[in-house]
Amino acid sequence: MTEEEWKIGLLRGLANANERLVLFEADIYKPQEYEDAIEGCEFVFHVATPYEHHLDSEFKNTSEAAIAGVKSLATYCIKSGTVRRLIYTASVVAASPLKEDLIDETCWTPLNHLPGTLHQEYTDSKTRAEKELLSYGGELEVVSLACGLVGGETLLSYTPLSVALLVSQVKYNEVTYQSLRLEDLVGKIPIVHIHDVIEAHIFCAENPPINGRFLVASSYASSLDIANYYLRTYPEFHLKNKYLEGLKRNIKWASTRLTDKGFVYKYDLNMILDDSIICARKMGDL
Repeated sequence: MTEEEWKIGLLRGLANANERLVLFEADIYKPQEYEDAIEGCEFVFHVATPYEHHLDSEFKNTSEAAIAGVKSLATYCIKSGTVRRLIYTASVVAASPLKEDLIDETCWTPLNHLPGTLHQEYTDSKTRAEKELLSYGGELEVVSLACGLVGGETLLSYTPLSVALLVSQVKYNEVTYQSLRLEDLVGKIPIVHIHDVIEAHIFCAENPPINGRFLVASSYASSLDIANYYLRTYPEFHLKNKYLEGLKRNIKWASTRLTDKGFVYKYDLNMILDDSIICARKMGDL
């Protein structure tokens, strides 16, 4: 079974899917394919983003593809005459506080801020796409949810990359560990449980009026904080001493826009890390 067939099977297996689910085939590198799927909708959730560039595409990189996708989605939402709100799944990597002492919705990561790294193209792509989407706020109700590093459970048949990052210290995986260390970019690591991410999207669909940018994270921890929790709670993993020597920046989490609207997070840092360990164990990665 291919990954695409498995994903379709997963969706068709959801409750009431036979009566309520309609699937459309679309490719973010072919944004014109979204029009039929958007027609007649009240709410549109844009959760996809290109991560690996298609070399044979009309776009020169993932940023161009992501921006083209955003433009098409917003245009089709406006054209439909039925869409009330477009909700975008953004990333906190686009919200670097740099030399400031706090992080909130006013923070934006400068382009080309991580030259030569694996994450440069992804960071630029998410930053440019989110700004493009918010530019349609005068024509459409637009919500951007800049999510922190997502942990917790999964319906996938493998460990999601974000969960792999959160358990990288107990797996001694140096590549994913370096990706976990977001201190240089956002001071500490904004972290959120997948269930809270889902609930935040539903909340932003069900509570009018709501517009603009919202950072989504229930916890704000350093890689050292994460290592210390694992050391206390899971001594069987014998954490390396190098993980207990974290970089410290006094950056404060100052985002309350979403909770000021009435949203309540249900998962704290310890719960997210515990569920991430459970997820990785279930997948045979620990």
